[in-house]
Amino acid sequence: MLFRPINTMQMRAIKLIIWLLAAGAPFAVRAQQNIQFTQYIFNSMSINPAYAGYKEEWFGQVGMRSQWVGLDGAPQTALLSVDGLLDQATYKRHGLGVQLTTDRLGPQSASSAYVNYAFRLRLNDEDTQRLSFGIGAGVTQYGLNGAVLDPIGAGDPIVPPNRINNFVPDIRFGIYYYNPHWYAGVSVMDLLSGDQSNNIFRWDNTTTDNIRRRRHIYFMGGALINLSEGTRLRPSLLLKEDFKGPTSLDLNAMFVFGDRFWIGGGWRTGVTVFKKDFQRVTGSTLSKQNAVSAIAQLYVTPALRIGYSYDYILSQLSSVQNGSHEVTLGITFGQRNQRVLSPRFF
Repeated sequence: MLFRPINTMQMRAIKLIIWLLAAGAPFAVRAQQNIQFTQYIFNSMSINPAYAGYKEEWFGQVGMRSQWVGLDGAPQTALLSVDGLLDQATYKRHGLGVQLTTDRLGPQSASSAYVNYAFRLRLNDEDTQRLSFGIGAGVTQYGLNGAVLDPIGAGDPIVPPNRINNFVPDIRFGIYYYNPHWYAGVSVMDLLSGDQSNNIFRWDNTTTDNIRRRRHIYFMGGALINLSEGTRLRPSLLLKEDFKGPTSLDLNAMFVFGDRFWIGGGWRTGVTVFKKDFQRVTGSTLSKQNAVSAIAQLYVTPALRIGYSYDYILSQLSSVQNGSHEVTLGITFGQRNQRVLSPRFF
């Protein structure tokens, strides 16, 4: 199969593909990793459905992430979410959230819609501790655009002739506990999308492919430490496991000034929890370096917040791209006829 001559930017993209294949060759490279926002620390419903309703007010957030800026076909992700309580004026037991995401990576795309429900158990008389059980159900539309691949030979059976799509239903489950001083949660995401038994694309009689996301388990935890009057420290961690590639660990720390301005950073790296199949078979050890992040959030008003983060890549990709930018906008809306008993820092 012949292709047109490539330019400098295309060469960079080829280098990226080679790097990804080298990292993923020992295991299934046709499965996508889950979308992850650096600013999940401000709204964790994207990684745990039991978080729905945690703020005990109706809250909406828009997020935009541009990853590996400067590379053609690099990931572009958008998120829209709304969550709150169905019984805000009474027992505050029932949280509900809706989440829409769209993600593009070269010729691949995945657009999802989920509805999350959380049942929230009150654990003390002061109502400062809750244990939530959450479930989410949704659907993802996976797409593959063969026209982006731009082959010279028309009708090449290796390349789909046009854009093809398929829908895959999915469910997720989570548990989330919090009190004014610390929180912890665990969730299982993409329970159905992780099933690799059936391919989701077929564009001729012989060619199939599978790019659905893998099943993931997340563990998150964090704390709130009072340093002085008006100054707090909020450390947190997120552990992500897909049982195939390296385990991912996020470590973050945010300083909170006057409950209005947050600033801090994070470090994302790989850790070895147990030996994976690709390590046992090949003896390969992938680089654990990933990225460092700078993160800030400002409450413009008590109801409106703006967040920004920048990720600097530590791996060999740093030479062919200009980092990742992420912007979020959050707003509290609806009736506020009852004061939240403790400020929501998690």
